[in-house]
Amino acid sequence: MAQPKYITDMDKIPQIPLQEREKLKPITEKFVFRVNDYYLSLINWNDPNDPIKKLVIPNEGELLEYGRWDASDEDTNYVVPGCQHKYRTTALLLVSEVCGAYCRYCFRKRLFRNDVKEAMSDVEEGIAYIARHPEINNVLLTGGDSLILSTARLGNILSKLRAIEHVKIIRLGSKLPVFNPMRIYEDEALLDLIRTFSSADKRIYVMAHINHPREITEEAKRGFEALHRAGAIVVNQTPVLKGINDDPAVLGELLDKLSWAGVTPYYFFVNRPVAGNSEFVLPLKRVYAIVEQAKALTSGLGKRVRLSMSHTSGKIEILAIENGKAYLKYHQSRDGEYGKFMVLDCPEEAAWFDDLPGNERYWRKPEKKTDAVVSVNELPELPAARRAIPS
Repeated sequence: MAQPKYITDMDKIPQIPLQEREKLKPITEKFVFRVNDYYLSLINWNDPNDPIKKLVIPNEGELLEYGRWDASDEDTNYVVPGCQHKYRTTALLLVSEVCGAYCRYCFRKRLFRNDVKEAMSDVEEGIAYIARHPEINNVLLTGGDSLILSTARLGNILSKLRAIEHVKIIRLGSKLPVFNPMRIYEDEALLDLIRTFSSADKRIYVMAHINHPREITEEAKRGFEALHRAGAIVVNQTPVLKGINDDPAVLGELLDKLSWAGVTPYYFFVNRPVAGNSEFVLPLKRVYAIVEQAKALTSGLGKRVRLSMSHTSGKIEILAIENGKAYLKYHQSRDGEYGKFMVLDCPEEAAWFDDLPGNERYWRKPEKKTDAVVSVNELPELPAARRAIPS
């Protein structure tokens, strides 16, 4: 199958009526647009509420006043440009500001502003930091999408990380397994790279972002199989999104299809309160109920998934929401509060940890570690004229 053609101009998508395209243009002035013809082929254009369409086609709600550009204060996690170190054993390298397509719910929409530079083409400084910190045993390559990089560039980064003895796990954050699975199974050099650097005691994980069971096509399954044969372990994470997968039957089907394909269900996330994301927000009580009902429809393999909020202070697992109370614990913690159990009142419309009365007792706002990275929450609401995005 030929590599897909990328589209950054909605006028080149005739399935979107002209009047609708005109309405959506102000949104693409604020939030970048990119998709490819393979992924567009998954859309049922006769369904105005098609979930695949909602994932990548802009919506007017993106201009509503809501949230912050950096809802989890990632600017405070940078230790050097391009490298975040929030949790003791894990470092992030932001290696790309380009994706196979741009999800409308993306929590890093800020990266696609022309006045923000967090992803780095040169990650030498970050790799040097990781080498100096033996407590870091796993590194996530993210952005943007790590598999959007050329195979040669990705290989250069992997070889340098593998030269660091204490780095045991390398994770590749990517939605390409469903945005462009052909990039995976047609690139033997990429698969050889994974075979070289994924071994029995130093494994490569692909952190896939699959939001809906309809994304798991025959092409996607071929990509999963190619990754498995190359020695990678594939896991999946997705937010629970209003209008896309907020249905127990849909999430249950997703858990089943992932398990059947050998992809481990890893996290269900609460949608972060990011600027432009108001259309996808669900109350915590509703998210918890959907997830538990979905888990009841799948096997124990599907039930391995955890429901979590990626908060400024850490990954907060939602254990239960009952009788107006939220039962939570720190699954990951910036301040070493791993496993800390919390019981908080949960108002009906609470949609984030900060919405729970008394949450401030359990965390403190962090200080920035470097001034070399801009704090996007301090920038003007609308970025200046946008630079061109590579096609």
